[in-house]
Amino acid sequence: EVQLVESGGGLVQAGESLKLSCAASGFTFDDYAIGWFRQAPGKEREGVACIESGDGSTYYGDSVKGRFTISRDNAKNTVYLQMNSLKPEDTAVYYCAADRLVGMAAQSYDNWGQGTQVTVSS
Repeated sequence: EVQLVESGGGLVQAGESLKLSCAASGFTFDDYAIGWFRQAPGKEREGVACIESGDGSTYYGDSVKGRFTISRDNAKNTVYLQMNSLKPEDTAVYYCAADRLVGMAAQSYDNWGQGTQVTVSS
């Protein structure tokens, strides 16, 4: 059974940092791309960042480029999202997702975690 468990969310002030983790189990982690998505109330789910399985190439949404960094540790079956210079508009539930093919579209992913809340106060 595929399981993805996010952690690391919380309440921070604007300008501060958070590091999210996505712990994976139940599949061959090395073979899967992992994406981070977020969804704010009343908005569609948005692609934040994703990382390929092979060479570890990374991709970012325009709103987070230069502030967020995605990385993976295949030995720990974990993907991280380092979020710096957080803004109130980054407030959302953050989800990780896994699929064999990398992409920034939520519909590309079949396997999802339960999400972790990130709230950035001004």
